[in-house]
Amino acid sequence: MRLPSMSQPFLLAPIAECPPVLPGDQVRLAVLGARGVGKSAMIVRFLTKRFIGDYEPNTGSLYSRMVHLDGDRVAVQIQDTPGCIQVQEDCVQVLDSLSRCVKWAEGFLLVYSITDYSSYQSVQPLYQHIRKVHPDARTPIIIVGNKADLLHARQVQAKEGLQLANELGSLFLEISTSDDSQGVCDVFQYLCKEVSKLQHASSTDRRRSSIIPRPKSPNMQDLKRRFKQALSSKVK
Repeated sequence: MRLPSMSQPFLLAPIAECPPVLPGDQVRLAVLGARGVGKSAMIVRFLTKRFIGDYEPNTGSLYSRMVHLDGDRVAVQIQDTPGCIQVQEDCVQVLDSLSRCVKWAEGFLLVYSITDYSSYQSVQPLYQHIRKVHPDARTPIIIVGNKADLLHARQVQAKEGLQLANELGSLFLEISTSDDSQGVCDVFQYLCKEVSKLQHASSTDRRRSSIIPRPKSPNMQDLKRRFKQALSSKVK
């Protein structure tokens, strides 16, 4: 399974929609997947509760919002990515273009459409690329089967999505962006919580490593022995 080259450069286009925050005070997410799987619709549904069915092909918009997470307001940045990912021969250029986004993000949604089997096939190489950049297995990645309302056009069975997620050690969910706003919200909020947990764990590890260990108390018996040796040598 390979990924195609991209016809245009991958852009990070920030949209300043929340106040600047300090590094570590924000959650950075990326939504990856093939063309037409509903990545942009999912993001807009989460941030605005509205569903918009048609989007112009994007070159990588960065959405920035303050959202409520367990009673706290958290700055969340979500990177939308170009839908040029399909299973073809040459994957080098697209992986190079996506690497900047993958390095930047702390949590990932890998989205496919249940009505497009080739989009399902794109998930595994994307997952493998993320793991190369983020070898820490704690980095949260969720596999999402979108368009679950289009059962009459289903090409990917739910058990296939679940099997792939189990093989990759990831969480799997099927949702309908058009019909289920709460389902979309649950996916993003769960990912935000997982990233926040990882941030707090990393911060705790850094604090522990920065603590200077307390010097060991001197061994009194050893000091007495050395003192006696020094006296005896002077006597001689």
